[in-house]
This record gives sequence, C-alpha cells and structure tokens, in this order.
Amino acid sequence: MSLEPVKIRPWATVWRAETPTGVHFAKQNCATQAYEAALLVELNALAPHHVVPLTAVDLDRGLLMTPDRGPVLGAATDDIDSWCRVAQAGARLKREVAPYADRLAAAGLTTLAPGDAVTYVEQLLAAFATLPPGDVRGLPVPDRDRLHAHLPTVARWAEEVAASGLPTTLVHNDLHGNNVVDTDGELRFFDFADAMLMEPLAALLIPLDLLAFRLDARPDDARLWRVADAALEVWSDLADPADLRAALPAALRLARLGRTETWVRCTAPMDPGELEEWGNSAATSLAALLRDPPVGHLRGEPGLGATS
Repeated sequence: MSLEPVKIRPWATVWRAETPTGVHFAKQNCATQAYEAALLVELNALAPHHVVPLTAVDLDRGLLMTPDRGPVLGAATDDIDSWCRVAQAGARLKREVAPYADRLAAAGLTTLAPGDAVTYVEQLLAAFATLPPGDVRGLPVPDRDRLHAHLPTVARWAEEVAASGLPTTLVHNDLHGNNVVDTDGELRFFDFADAMLMEPLAALLIPLDLLAFRLDARPDDARLWRVADAALEVWSDLADPADLRAALPAALRLARLGRTETWVRCTAPMDPGELEEWGNSAATSLAALLRDPPVGHLRGEPGLGATS
C-alpha cells in the first residue's frame, strides 16, 4: 500500500491510499470535528444513496476511509444546471434524514436552530470581549457594538425563518462542487466535518455565495434563483414556495452563524503558529452576519431592497 498526502490543514488531513483493492481516501479531523466518522456511519445507514460509502472507520479515534468514486464535480458546477442538481440533491438528503435528527445529534452534530441565533451571538460576543487586546482571534470593538445593536434584527430574522415550519435537519455547511461526486448519474456527498443541525435553507449559503461571486451576480439574478428554487422545490409540500422564497434571505443571514461555529471549532485546538494564519476566521465570519444575502432582499431593512 502507498500513501500520498492530498490535504493537510490544521482541521483535517486527507491521504490517498493505493491498495490491492483499489484507491481509497483516509481522513483524520481535528479533535473538535472528529465526529464526522460517526456521522458518516449514520448517513450510510439512513441515506446510503446520497453519500459516499465507508471502507473503514475507527470511531474511537475519529478516523474514516472512503473509496475513490471518481472525479468531483468541481468547476463543472459553474454550469447552472449542475448547481441546480447539487442544490436539489442536497435538499433531498436533508429531507430524507430529517426524521432522524436525534440520531445525528447523538453522533456529535451541534444544533443551531433559528431560535438559538440570538443567544449564540450573545455568547460569542461575550467570549470575544474576554480576549486581550491584540489577540489574533479578536473581534474589533466597533464590530461587537454593531452586532449588539443588531440583535433585535437577528431575532426578527429567526422568527421569520422559524415561521416557515421546516424541520431542523442535517446541513452540510460547506456544500460545493469539490464535495460531491456523480456516481452513475446519482450525486453523492462527502466531507461532512463542518455539518450541523440547522433549518435546511441554511445549506444554500455556500452554493449561492460561490455562484454569485463567479457570475458577478446581483441578489435578484434569475440564475441564482433557479438554483435556490431547485432546492426549495423539495420542501414545497411542507410550505408555500412563495413563503420559502420570502424567508430565504433571512435564512442565508443566519446560515453565517453555522460557518462561524465551524471556525470556532476548528481554531480551538490550533497552536500559535496556526492561529497566526487562521485565528481571525471566526471573528470575520461572525462580522459577516451583517452582510447582504447573496439572493433576495431582507424585508423591512432600508437600503437592502426592502419589500412590504
């Protein structure tokens, strides 16, 4: 057997292993995201046709190995039809495992429902306030003040998203073309280390942010809405699609808290050298809560294309 490093980061290492039985990928996450191994065991039991299979797993050490399933979609997702496939297949995975949220939580997933948003922001702001001046992990005081002042608005977003009635379920939290393969016409997802239990519209943040950047697209761009609508269709029997569209901008704002939590987890075990490069990631992510959503306009906010 031969081993070749594919990715070495403070939060995870991935190795390509050539064995007599074929090519496999071995992964070890940092301690704070080591639950991915247990999560993949559950996902292979609950929705095996949506995720890559497991070759081997060591739950005690959080190690996992998956077989090579061919090239990732990668840049192919610059094509709008491919993005629609990714968004819709991801939503079907979330829909399928939603009844088993308790099992996913037991595997190690953090829950961050809309109703948790305000408390979560308050707790993070309090934690940032305890850091000494000059700490690379710090959030500048003006940003902390702006976020504090915005908490009533965050509460309003949370109420709007919760009103859609969609279940708390798996959210990949890093959904893009490099984390999905096409196996005989069926999309299978992997790299669930950033995953959380959230409301499902949050999963669209990464795809829509990436696509908006690549296309230099504005929030009302019809191409972005095509991708969003492909995912919303999966939930259309639970909520009116028009209501889901209206709630999506607020959901995308709250989704940035999921990305923040990922960075909180990933930076926690970093050494000083690693923190010099990555230490401000959680603070930067939290500050992005106040950025415009990639799609749609928030209701009731002047200057953001507010609607009645």
